[in-house]
This record gives sequence, C-alpha cells and structure tokens, in this order.
Amino acid sequence: MRRRVWGTAVVLALLSAAVTVPATAATAESPAVSEGSAVAAKKRPLPLERHYDNTAVSDDARPGEADFDGSGGSLSAQDLTAAGWTPGRSPTVQGARLAWPRRAAGEPDNVRADGQSVRIGGRGDALAFLVAGTGGSEESGTGVVRYANGSRSSYRLTASDWRGGPLGTKAVALPHINTPGGQLAEKARLYVVTVPLVQGREVASVELPRNADLHVFALSVRADSRGWTGIWAASTSGYTAVGPWTDRTLRLVVHTSAGGPRVRIRLDNTFAAAPVRIGSATVAVQASGASPRSAPVPLSFRGATGTEIPAGAQAFSDPLAFDVPADANLLVSFHLPGTVTAAPVHSLAVQTSYVSTPGDHAGDGAPDAYTSTITTWPLLTGVDVGGGPGSVVLLGDSITDGEKSTRDANRRWPDVLAARLRNQSAVPRYGVLNHGISANRVVSDRYTGDGVSTDTGGVSALHRLDRDVFAQTSARTVVVFQGVNDVRWGASAEQVVAGLREIADRARGRGLRALVATIAPCEGEARCTAAVDAERVAVNQWIRDGAGSGFDGVLDFDEVLRDPSHPARMLPAYDSGDHLHPGEAGLAALAQSVDLKLL
Repeated sequence: MRRRVWGTAVVLALLSAAVTVPATAATAESPAVSEGSAVAAKKRPLPLERHYDNTAVSDDARPGEADFDGSGGSLSAQDLTAAGWTPGRSPTVQGARLAWPRRAAGEPDNVRADGQSVRIGGRGDALAFLVAGTGGSEESGTGVVRYANGSRSSYRLTASDWRGGPLGTKAVALPHINTPGGQLAEKARLYVVTVPLVQGREVASVELPRNADLHVFALSVRADSRGWTGIWAASTSGYTAVGPWTDRTLRLVVHTSAGGPRVRIRLDNTFAAAPVRIGSATVAVQASGASPRSAPVPLSFRGATGTEIPAGAQAFSDPLAFDVPADANLLVSFHLPGTVTAAPVHSLAVQTSYVSTPGDHAGDGAPDAYTSTITTWPLLTGVDVGGGPGSVVLLGDSITDGEKSTRDANRRWPDVLAARLRNQSAVPRYGVLNHGISANRVVSDRYTGDGVSTDTGGVSALHRLDRDVFAQTSARTVVVFQGVNDVRWGASAEQVVAGLREIADRARGRGLRALVATIAPCEGEARCTAAVDAERVAVNQWIRDGAGSGFDGVLDFDEVLRDPSHPARMLPAYDSGDHLHPGEAGLAALAQSVDLKLL
C-alpha cells in the first residue's frame, strides 16, 4: 500500500490548475493596512533567500546549530560537500538549474512554506522546486504563480519526506542525518519537483503554499526546450560497478532518429552518491567502429572544456554548430580523468561502444586507443539537435529497449518507427526517444533508486515519469507500452490500470498527448501462466474500452502480435523463441502498425 500512496501523491505535485484569472479577482492578495510588517514582507515579492527562516544544514562537529525538522535533525554539511552540493553551486536536475543556498552550515538556508511571495522571473514550461517534507509523510499545498501580464495560475506542490520518501524519485540522497545526540547512518533525501506553467507567459512572482512542513531550498523557472528536438535518448536503468576506469575515455555509439544543424548532449549522474568529472567531450559521425568520418569536434560546458556533475544532477553541453545527419551513428566521446568505479548506466544498449587506454582520447581521429568494448551506455542520456518539430517519447520495457534485436543493426521497433517518420510528410518528422528499460514495470521499482546494484530494471514508470518523459527535450507525445512485467511478477490488473491511469493524468497535466499500447501475449514463457494471462487480458480490456482512461489513443499491439488461432500466445512468425519478446519481424510489425496521425 505504501507504494500506491507515493504514486498517487506524486501526481498531485505535478498537476496544475492553470486556469487564468484576473489578478484583481483574488482579494486576499494585498495585505490590509493593519497587518504587521512581517506579514507585509511575506506578501511583498522578495528573492527566496530573503525569506529563509529555517536551518537545515549543520557541521558534523556542531549538529545543534541546525534543526530542520523541529526535532533536532539536520543535513550534514560534509555529506553535501562530498555529493558536490556546495554553497552557491547550481546543479541542473530535470533540466532546471537550482542554486544550492549560498549559506554556511548553521545559517538559515530554506523556507518553511507559509504563503511567502517569491520574486522570480523568466519564461518556461515549469517551475522547479528543490524541496523536502519534514512531517513524516508527503506534504502538500497549493500556491499561486503571478505573471507579468497580470494573470495568475495555481499549482499543487507535493514533497516527499526527507527521511522516509521514495529513493526512486529523489534528486540526491545523503548517507547520514545529524542529531544533537549524534550522527545516524540513515539516508536523508532532497527532491526536485516541477509543476507546469502557462505556456509563453513571463513569470513575475510565485506565492508558496501554506504548509510549514514543506521546506523550499531553491526555486527556478525551467526554460522550455523550444528550438531543440530530442533525437536520441536512453533512460538510466541502474547504478552499477564499472571498470574501474582511471583516466579513460569512453566513445559511445548512438543512432540518430532525425537530424539538424546544431547539437548538444546531456550527461546524467543519476542515482549517484558522488560527483563525476568530465575532462573533455567531442562529437563526430561514425565511419566504422571507433573511427570517425572526420576529426571529432570539441564540445563545451558553460564555456569550459569539461565539467563536474554533482550527485543526482546532469550537464548539458553548449550548443555546437554541427551537421547531424538523420539515420546515422554518432560517436560521443568523453574523458574521465579521475577514477570511476560505479556509474549510472543504460544496461541494454544493443550497441557496441568503446573504452580507451589511459589518457584523453576524446579528440582522436584514429581508433587505435580504443582497445576495449562495452555494451552499455554510461552517463550519456540524450542528444538534441537545433530546430525540428519536437519529439515522441516511447516509455516501455525490454520490447521497446530492443531485446532480441541484432546488436549494432538499429532494428528496435522505435528505430523502425523513426524511419517511417523520416520517410513521410503527413505528420511532423518527430525525433524518437527510446525510453525502454529491460525488466521495467509500471508500478514497482526493480532498482531501488539508490546505491550500487546489479539490478538494472530501473525504477518504476511512475517514479521515472518526470525525468524520462516530462523533462525530455521538446516532448510532444508519450507512448506507454508496459505492464507485462508487472503481471508476470504478481501485480493485479487493478494495480496496473491504476498506474496507467496515473500516467495519463499526469501527462494531461503537462499538456502532452498520451497514447497507450495493449500488452502483448506471452504464453509459453515460464511466468506467463493462465492466471497471469487473465490479468493481462483484463488490462487490455480496460485499455480498449477507453472510457475514463485519460489516454488520447490506443495502439493495439496485442492484436498485432498474437496468434489469431491461439490469442494467449505470440504468432510464431513474430516470436523470437522465448515467447515473451518479439523477434525483428515482430518488432517491425509493431512499428508498421502505428497510425502516425495518432502521434
């Protein structure tokens, strides 16, 4: 039951009642003359740090200097430094830059939400809050966004608890909690929560909710990604032991769905406990193997050749004039000057990439230094190009991830769909972002979301929706094709339906078009019993009925793949042989069945 409590509350954090009303309609906006100066100051838009009224961070030697939760508990300044979250630094999480308070340990560093009016400007697609609750459970409240044109919209902010919230959705976790009686070996969590804004309007100020157990450390307007199209992406499926790599360069091979005249990459240090240093990075079009067609072109990060990515944060490279061809392999190379023993990875790349001998070989035009291979994508999570119509996000499991397709051949069903989009003109030629994770589920985590693990099944679709869909570059439509792993591992049809309905509701709250695919048959696979098939059929019936689902359309992948004479199993011509995953003929059939106009 605890999992569903988290999942239901997360949607409340993300849905915004973006109903525009005249600012004059809210009679409580202007304080009465008789109100005290403190109340008047709270109502007057001020920078967030001017409202700080709580101290969350203490030095390990002086834990009594902070009381985050009203019971003497606090965050360790030393743990924050070890994670790369130092005063004044601005980690990027979910595409939003959030400045960690420029305060020393023992000084006020966060706001207990009580209706304060925060001065903030900019246009974007969402407000981003660095936040945590301290009431022992999720904490919620409704606030107001005021725009420069005098209009306003409301939003619902929900923060998970700093000691007991889900690790799968946290921005960063710290290994200790400070108390006056000593340090506890217990995880402290901080969360980034985004809520949508009215598109195109300039924000003037934000009124925080009224809930003193909601603590806000930072707030920003996340710039929208218009002008960019996502053309390749991969979800972080786990945090695993690697190498170890010391002074090595990774040369990762990724396949473009669309092309454009400018490029940028995204690196994510998801689920990490420590920063990772990128010494340099380049991009090139692949000739073959680790060989580029021409000399790799250097990328920069905020004007520097490299960057350090704090635990749980990400880094976008600066825009680079570079002609990215559609339907081509890129070589994205980056140097790791330090020692990396564990890293966030996408485990099922179905693609060969390369690791160098010692040294910075990101700029090498020859392949000689790349003497080792890997079949995962560490750290790299996205490639964007300038211009274009935006992207379609495919949220799925191993069938979407490309299990049973030929390595290095780019025959996943998302690849075939991308080819169909490129070769037509009836709908925009969207970029296709493959966010399939092998073994992933809708409603429960395979990977807990923290620590080094051999399980790379990822956190649940509900827990990764913000990162893998809503924060993706210029996402226009999401296609959800998941559920078979849920029912195979004991989830009921009711649980899967509830999870899918939540995804639809949250997508609608973000203005995304959302499509859902029926679950494919799998009789003959060890876990696909008659009882499991009954749950699968019940989920599919709900999907096909459509009433109240919240989705904008249905892709009947079950009908595409099933044997008409035996609907519980896959058509033999489409079966890879394990009765669960389609072979390449089945994957192509899925992509060919999609009505492109639904996108």
